[in-house]
Amino acid sequence: MATQYDHITERLREFVEAQHMFFVATAAPDGRVNVSPKGLDSLRVVGANRVVWLNGTGSGNETAAHLLRNPRMTLMFCSFDAKPLILRFYGTATAVHAGDQRWPEMLALFPAMRGARNAFDVHVELAQTSCGFGVPRYEYEGQRTLMDSWATNKGEEGLERYRRDRNALSIDGFPTGLPV
Repeated sequence: MATQYDHITERLREFVEAQHMFFVATAAPDGRVNVSPKGLDSLRVVGANRVVWLNGTGSGNETAAHLLRNPRMTLMFCSFDAKPLILRFYGTATAVHAGDQRWPEMLALFPAMRGARNAFDVHVELAQTSCGFGVPRYEYEGQRTLMDSWATNKGEEGLERYRRDRNALSIDGFPTGLPV
């Protein structure tokens, strides 16, 4: 029942834009595999084979660390409403950090995000749908506001210190490429 596409069709783009959450998976050649849920208004389909997503400061920075060692990334979207569907984008990605030449271009795609830490530019090589019959139904109640409050309370200096202390290395000790 899986269907594969060599690009992001209009129907797939519309499905992605309707989702409130997605999942990111990366892995270095060694160490742990990382899967992270993402929300907020943080993902854009910007071409038939290109997706960009914005990442806020958080407890870890595994994605950036993994990409320096292995650029593969999978994004997964699940429908939790009446019509079941799972969509995965398989591809390669690069991290863009504050201070990089492309940082302003990345930020311009999104509403302001306090604590924005990096963006990921994903080249989608394969899009694949599957049925999603085993995914439960949930009702969306809204985005949490805790990340914005946390970043506001930290302030820019506090965020920089936090990223330096907690986001410069992955849990496996790999550098994340974050300018600290």
